[in-house]
Amino acid sequence: MELYIKYNIDTLCKVILQQQLDKFEIDCKVTEPGYVRFRENIPMEKYERLIASLKEYGIEIVDNQKSILVQKVKNAIIEMIYSEKGIPSVKISTYLAEKLNENYRTLSQIFSEVTFISIENFIILHKIERVKQLLLTENLSLTEISFMMNYSSVAYLSQQFKNITGVTPTSFQKIMRQKRYTE
Repeated sequence: MELYIKYNIDTLCKVILQQQLDKFEIDCKVTEPGYVRFRENIPMEKYERLIASLKEYGIEIVDNQKSILVQKVKNAIIEMIYSEKGIPSVKISTYLAEKLNENYRTLSQIFSEVTFISIENFIILHKIERVKQLLLTENLSLTEISFMMNYSSVAYLSQQFKNITGVTPTSFQKIMRQKRYTE
């Protein structure tokens, strides 16, 4: 038997993070995705145990300024892509610059320097992952998904999907349905 699960990555990470912080009795507040405000200093031994515990879940503590900025960019993009309302119609460069209160050119340069991928390619990869999730878990047409993900047309969404996955969105749905029924 196989189950397809719908989940919100942001909520999932917050819950795991909060559970781990509570486990170590650390007085803090998770204020936004990827950001924790500590109310007091943490002893180094406890901090190191927290790092090890979070690592088991694939959660890392970012501690240099460029990496922190890159993580903020990633968080903003993922929050935008997984928003229930869909992607805003404003240009992504404007959205990121305003959300992070930084010049987009600076964000773009640092992002590429640290990750070896452009912000645009990061967005495309995550949009396609979101489209795959929507195709599998929601009863939405390609037109609705295209609109929700702020694509200019269904044809452009299909072209980008095929460039990334090697198959069209419709073929992807069929393959996944067949896989679901044969296992």
